[in-house]
Amino acid sequence: MANPTQPNVGFTPERESSNPEKSPIPPPPSFVASPPGFPPPKLHLQQDQASSRSVKTPNVLSPANGVTTGSPVPHLSTPPGPPVFTSPVRPAAVPFRTSPASPQPLAFSSASSLPTSSSPLQFSNGSFESQHQVSDSIEDHVPLGESSFVLFSAHKVLKRKKQANVPSLGFGALVSPGREVSMGPQIIQRDPHRCQSCGAYANIYCNILLGSGQWQCVICRKLNGSEGEYIAHSKEDLHRFPELSSPMFDYVQTGNKRPGFVPVSDSRMSAPIVLVIDECLDEPHLHHLQSSLHAFVDSLPPITRLGIILYGRTVSVYDLSEEAMASADVLPGDKSPSQESLKALIYGTGIYLSPMHASLAVAHSIFSSLRAYKLNVPEVSRDRCLGTAVEVALAIIQGPSADLSRGVVKRSGGNSRIIVCAGGPNTYGPGSVPHSFSHPNYPYMEKTAIKWMENLGCEAHRHNTIIDILCAGTCPVRVPILHPLAKTSGGVLVLHDDFGEAFGVNLQRASARSAGSHGLLELRTSDDILITQVVGPGEESHVDTHETFKNDTALYIQMLSVEETQSFSLSMETEGDIKSDFVFFQFAIQYSNVYQADVSRVITVRLPTVDSISAYLESVQDEVAAVLIAKRTLLRAKNHSDAIDMRATIDERIKDIALKFGSQLPKSKLHSFPKELSLLPELLFHLRRGPLLGSIIGHEDERSVLRNLFLNASFDLSLRMVAPRCLMHREGGTFEELPAYDLAMQSDAAVVLDHGTDVFIWLGHCSLIFKGAELAADEGRSAAALAACRTLAEELTEYRFPAPRILAFKEGSSQARYFVSRLIPAHKDPPYEQEARFPQLRSLTSEQRTKLKASFVHFDDPSFCEWMRSLKVVPPQPS
Repeated sequence: MANPTQPNVGFTPERESSNPEKSPIPPPPSFVASPPGFPPPKLHLQQDQASSRSVKTPNVLSPANGVTTGSPVPHLSTPPGPPVFTSPVRPAAVPFRTSPASPQPLAFSSASSLPTSSSPLQFSNGSFESQHQVSDSIEDHVPLGESSFVLFSAHKVLKRKKQANVPSLGFGALVSPGREVSMGPQIIQRDPHRCQSCGAYANIYCNILLGSGQWQCVICRKLNGSEGEYIAHSKEDLHRFPELSSPMFDYVQTGNKRPGFVPVSDSRMSAPIVLVIDECLDEPHLHHLQSSLHAFVDSLPPITRLGIILYGRTVSVYDLSEEAMASADVLPGDKSPSQESLKALIYGTGIYLSPMHASLAVAHSIFSSLRAYKLNVPEVSRDRCLGTAVEVALAIIQGPSADLSRGVVKRSGGNSRIIVCAGGPNTYGPGSVPHSFSHPNYPYMEKTAIKWMENLGCEAHRHNTIIDILCAGTCPVRVPILHPLAKTSGGVLVLHDDFGEAFGVNLQRASARSAGSHGLLELRTSDDILITQVVGPGEESHVDTHETFKNDTALYIQMLSVEETQSFSLSMETEGDIKSDFVFFQFAIQYSNVYQADVSRVITVRLPTVDSISAYLESVQDEVAAVLIAKRTLLRAKNHSDAIDMRATIDERIKDIALKFGSQLPKSKLHSFPKELSLLPELLFHLRRGPLLGSIIGHEDERSVLRNLFLNASFDLSLRMVAPRCLMHREGGTFEELPAYDLAMQSDAAVVLDHGTDVFIWLGHCSLIFKGAELAADEGRSAAALAACRTLAEELTEYRFPAPRILAFKEGSSQARYFVSRLIPAHKDPPYEQEARFPQLRSLTSEQRTKLKASFVHFDDPSFCEWMRSLKVVPPQPS
């Protein structure tokens, strides 16, 4: 790859776009450098999660015909699905859980819950001449289940190339390889049957020749042998094979099939965690950090092995065998540690990784012994040798060259994890930059530091170690230097206001994230469908399979880690008109899970093709389409200037969709936006003015971190980051879900706004102003409303990583601007339009509506309807 040190990126195929039309939407760059960007292969890879009010409830695709309905998945993932609200909703002030309300994923059957990997394959090919009976594919008998591993932007595909390849709307899918479900897919503990021509796996949609057991590949349509396994009297007899009875299944190879391998007991918990802690903190920050660290070690399972390292001008590696005092071995921080010093450390008498059941008291004593920075030096100018400290942490995790016991190699489950707690930039030793930007050699030193951090992250990835960097405080940490270290290792960089509550929660959730390793994603499509761009936490992998599979055209993506909080965004086009009634997509994810089983998870999807544009638009999933558009757009918005340019592309995209799929009004230059996509323009309006592309975030470090998090995030978090979810507290502890409009700011209400990485609680004046004898009762109601809102916010974000800030403030306070800026300013619209898009207004009295109107301050931001009309597009009516 041209740029192997920039994973988490996006790449584009080395072909010209198959759509010769001029498009107002600029094509993605053929090579992406900054966050998400890797080399152009035969496809495009780029970097890259709750559900909003769904005006159009997406359907679940059935394996048989592509469309049927289903019920939400009962398992909560990152973040948990929103509660299903009516008006008013169920009694709330207590936590409640439900599954995502939208979009509904493809229907898959499920059974157990371990995942899997493939091994050597042996097939024999057959030919049509020797067969006499062909079975139809047997997908009609699949029991309905659900999975959110794959979400398509539409449940149908247009047959005509010119119609299908309209770039303003686009077609694609979101794939979440590491997503866990309460009831996992069916497990197969044998070698898979794979097409000898293209490498695709046998699946539920294959035609089977019952007399010979041969099967026809759905990707390349070649016949393959099954070594007699698929010989049957009827297709019902084939149901005993999981791969022929479910669209999703796992091939699993456990440790007992690997000679010389001894699984570690309770391997899920045995991978070590090393804390790398900044010791250059002032007293207030240190106090908060100590509280978070104490709570963190109390939350760890007893078997978890922990290491503790401090860094400043030197690196202190704490000996966890010393119970009487906090004792550490100290290494210089101005250069990388020598092999001799590391060997002396590792083979010495100290214990630097110890299970919590043996070292909990020692860890607490170490944290209590930490002291604030004493010198009179500004935060940004303090010497911090973060790079050297991470090198030492990696050496501690690796230990001796190999942990050998009588010739048997033991390995811990999952990925090891280094968690850096940073309060400032890396300004000393390798990978550092000068304290001041005015240094005459700063640009060169920054470039050198970035390269050094990338290499260190790659080294950590090679040793199955993930580096998460949790930053806090007011001192800029120089995100461009630190981010490559986290990214190339498969970790994340998160900014916090301080080392308090949100930091402590993220510390715990970072350590608890289950992560598989050695992940490889294989993507195969039929009927001249091309994957033109991939955005996600990986890089293209050039896997040579042609000795085994002669015509393998799959796209292979090396995943940096396999986690539930991630997804890959795929953009697709067709090379020509499609003649078949269905197209097929197969996703194969190979990885080692936290239990040290090798997993090959195979998901096959069949979508119907249509000629009718109306039928296609009806099948479009607005929320998935919006997230795919947002990821493609954010990939190009590398800085604030780019973000401004990308707002213009959103405008052009809306106009082009209206032109291509809408209709022109009689005797007018206005085009109506297609009614089938009623939710899409509002989601894109939120994207345009929200923190991802708008001007809400001021500092470039914050914008960069938010962008990189979004490009890799799962569908649920991505959707919430694009468009906030608004919930109004009602009497009796219920909540009503409302559009995210400023009309929700009613003085007698309390409102929760979930915007992915931030959750806001807004309290109106009337819930806080008390008079006379009702003072005590009103205070109690106000406290109850705030407690209910807080409980709801915590419940909605219980499993989200990174954990969001939860901020509460009163109407009219200076902080309320954070809340107001994320709502659509609908107060400027005429009353009939307000009622159409915000029906709750009809329940207000005329006096209440007058007071609401008078509470708004005039500013120049257009409302959603004003924005659409400025583009000469008539907004769709809400469904």
